[in-house]
Amino acid sequence: MSAIQVTPLTPAEGSKVNFGAVVSNVDIENLTDADFEVIQENLYKNQVLVFPNQSHVTPKKQFELTQRFDPAGDSYGHGKTLDAKKSVLHPDLKTIPHQPQVQVIGSGFVPEYEGLKNVQLRHPHHRTFHASVIPDDEDLDYTRFYRWHIDAALYGLAPPIATTLLAVKVPKGRRQTCRYDDGTGDVLDVPLGTTAFVSGENMFDLLSTEDQEFVRTTRVEYAAHPYIWMSGAKSRSDGLGLLTEGRELSQDELPPIEQEKIQVLPMCWRNPVTGKLALQVHPSAVRRLHLADGTVIDDLAAVREKIHKLQRPAIAPEFVYAHDWKEGDFVLFHNRGLIHSVVGAFAPEEVRLFRQCNIAASRLPEGPAPVAAAA
Repeated sequence: MSAIQVTPLTPAEGSKVNFGAVVSNVDIENLTDADFEVIQENLYKNQVLVFPNQSHVTPKKQFELTQRFDPAGDSYGHGKTLDAKKSVLHPDLKTIPHQPQVQVIGSGFVPEYEGLKNVQLRHPHHRTFHASVIPDDEDLDYTRFYRWHIDAALYGLAPPIATTLLAVKVPKGRRQTCRYDDGTGDVLDVPLGTTAFVSGENMFDLLSTEDQEFVRTTRVEYAAHPYIWMSGAKSRSDGLGLLTEGRELSQDELPPIEQEKIQVLPMCWRNPVTGKLALQVHPSAVRRLHLADGTVIDDLAAVREKIHKLQRPAIAPEFVYAHDWKEGDFVLFHNRGLIHSVVGAFAPEEVRLFRQCNIAASRLPEGPAPVAAAA
C-alpha cells in the first residue's frame, strides 16, 4: 500500500478552477510501484499534480517517471524540432547532455548546470510572437499568455501523455497582471513566471449542445512541420491561436514533407480513467478541419476563427490555474487533458531555471467512439 496523500487544490476566491492536487508523503527519486499506481490514477482524475520539495530529483528519475506513463515511448516529445533553426521552439529549450529527453528552460545566464556551461536561457516573451505588444515601460508590471498549446510535435510523433516540470531556481516576490487585450477587459493577477493551465474537459463542458456535437464529430488536420510552418506568423493578443496574414511558410520553404506523418486527430480526447472528453486542440498548429459529413474546411482564417470561438470561453480568468512556483516544485500534468501557456516577463537580473520532460507516445489519443469508428 502506498502512503501518498493527495489533496485537491483550494481555488482562490472567485476562481472556478476544478482541477489540480498537491501530492505529499512521496519521494519521486524512490517511487514504489504502489506509489506510481496512485500517481497515475490521480493524474487522470486531477490533471495537474504538484509535488513540493523535490529539488533532489535527478534528470534520470524525471525521465523515468515521465516515460512510465507510456513505457514504449522513448524520444523527446517534440522530436527533432529543436534542431530546426526556423522552428519557433528552437531558442527556448536546451538539452541536458546526459539525459537528452530532458530540457532546460528559463531566463537569464547560468554558468553551469547538469553538463551545460555558460547557458543564456531565454524565457519566451510575447513581443517575439504576438502581433501587438505591451509597451516596454509597462513590461515589468503587465504580461500576456505567450502561447496556449499542447506539448506535441503534431507531425509524425504521437502527443505525449504527460509532461513533468521541476523548478530549480525561481525569482521571488514580484507579481504581474496578465492582460488579454482582446476588447473584453479580461485580466488575471499572476505570480511572476507562472505556468497557466486550463482544463480541456471544462472547455468541452462549456460548449453549447450544438458545439459539443461539432467537436465530437470533427477532426483537426495539423500543418506539416507546424513549428517551422508558423515561424513567420503572429499570435492573437490572448495567446490563443494565430492571426491569418499570409505569413506562414510555403511548402517549398519547409523541409521535405512525408504525407504519412501529417496528423489528423480527433478534436476531443477521451480520459482513460474517467471517460470524460477534453477538447484538445493546439490552436496555433491547426491547418484544416474534417467534418463528419466529409466536408473539409480548408480556409485557414475560417479554421482559426472557429477554433478560437470554441476555446476562448475556457481561458476566461476564472477558469485559469496559474501555478505559483516554489523552488523544488515538481509538477506533473496530463498533456492530453489540458492546454497550457508560458506567462511572464523577467528583468535581466532575474534568473529562472526549470527542467522539462515529455515523451512522444507510442499511440495516438483515443477520441469519442463515433469518431474512432469513422476513422
